[in-house]
Parts: sequence; structure tokens; C-alpha cells
Amino acid sequence: MVIKLDIKPLSVNEAWQGRRFKTKKYLSFEKEAILKMPFTKNAFKAPLTIDIIFGFSNPLCDIDNPLKPILDCLQKKYGFNDRDVYELNVKKEIVELGNEFINIKINNYETTTNQ
Repeated sequence: MVIKLDIKPLSVNEAWQGRRFKTKKYLSFEKEAILKMPFTKNAFKAPLTIDIIFGFSNPLCDIDNPLKPILDCLQKKYGFNDRDVYELNVKKEIVELGNEFINIKINNYETTTNQ
């Protein structure tokens, strides 16, 4: 499944305040992201591989900051647990201000045996 969200990635620093209380900005991001994620009848079965491309307008953005908020939104929408993600591929692209995005691809994890 491929998911394209035309929303600005939210950093973990903007997501929580104090002792892990969600900020208003995080609650707004969560609502928008989940509403924009497509419906699927297919349940995702563990283990999973998730590929994510973050489109940042600021090249100083850390690639790992928006990971936890978007993974939390994915598991809330699609009913899997992020502990079942066995492979995570993350890329960062620099885009013009106002063109920020998050592209996500979820697949079953392919295990290989090295002998």
C-alpha cells in the first residue's frame, strides 16, 4: 500500500510537552494525517516493512524527528503495533516551502535466511 500525505512532517519536539502530553499541534497533525490516510479493507499482518520519504522545506530538519508521530498515526489508523515493524527505510527530500509531504509504503516484511 502506498500513502501520500500532503502535510508538513511534525517533529517529535513539537508533538509532546512535559511528561508526554500531546500538544495542540500534535493533536491537529494526528487528526489531519489520519483523515488523509486511505481506507483499506486489508489488515496489515506482522512483521512489516515501512518506507517513508519526508519532504522538508528546511534542510536543517532531522530525518528521525517526525518518525514517532507518523508511526503512531499509522498504527492508530491501520490497527497494527509499531513493535511489529521489522524494517524501516527513511529518506529526506528538500522541497520548496509549502510543498512539504510524507510518502509512506507499507509491505509485509520478507525474511531471508543466510546460510
